Amino acid sequence: MERTDRKYWVPALERAHEVLHCIAARPSRMRMMDLVSETGINKSTMFSLLQTMETLQWVNREKGETYALGPVFATLGRAYFSGIDLVAQFQRLAAGAAERIGETAQLARLEGIHILYLAKKEAPAPVRLVSEPGMRIPAYATAMGKALLANMPDERVRTLFANAAFERFTDKTASNVDALLGQLEQVRQLGYAVDEEEVVNGIACIAAAVKDPGGVPVAAVSFTMPLPRWEAKKPDARKEVLRLAEQLSSLQ
Repeated sequence: MERTDRKYWVPALERAHEVLHCIAARPSRMRMMDLVSETGINKSTMFSLLQTMETLQWVNREKGETYALGPVFATLGRAYFSGIDLVAQFQRLAAGAAERIGETAQLARLEGIHILYLAKKEAPAPVRLVSEPGMRIPAYATAMGKALLANMPDERVRTLFANAAFERFTDKTASNVDALLGQLEQVRQLGYAVDEEEVVNGIACIAAAVKDPGGVPVAAVSFTMPLPRWEAKKPDARKEVLRLAEQLSSLQ
């Protein structure tokens, strides 16, 4: 395991990492003293680690005093593979939509006050975008961000953005939380969100939320295009983005 910067290293996490790998390699076979022998971690530290990890449901202590991985890893594993599946589903379904409308489709999820771009399916003649998979952009300025934030109560949005600086990328970017909340109310009424030159001058975007079976948003999809094509393509873009979001939602 490579250590990139010892200044920020947390030894307790490293020890927990070693213990978990030992348990994963031999589930339900290792007792505390086996783990002490395997890792070289002293007995008192191992006791504390196992007690903490058991409380957090990282590990289960079984009848024979052996240990197995706990239910937390099932939850995390489902979330991890769900994210991978969602990107694959998007790539498959967005290809046809991007070709039909002739514009680039994107997929993102909400992370705090930002959206994280997960995937992109370019049209045959794509417009150059500032966003790429792996990038983060403040959610208040983007159509996908607003499509996701609109599913939250206003008070939760206020709390989320309580300390946000509201950087303005253009003169059309929301400058405060009240302006954002006004936009989110419109998103709730329409069922989709738009960004008209709020991140980049001359670029428009339309987005809709992808939801799990319980109606909780897990991501958003969008189409992005130059402003001169926006008015003519907006009706088709709205239809395609809602259809793509619905298709992806049905697979969650």
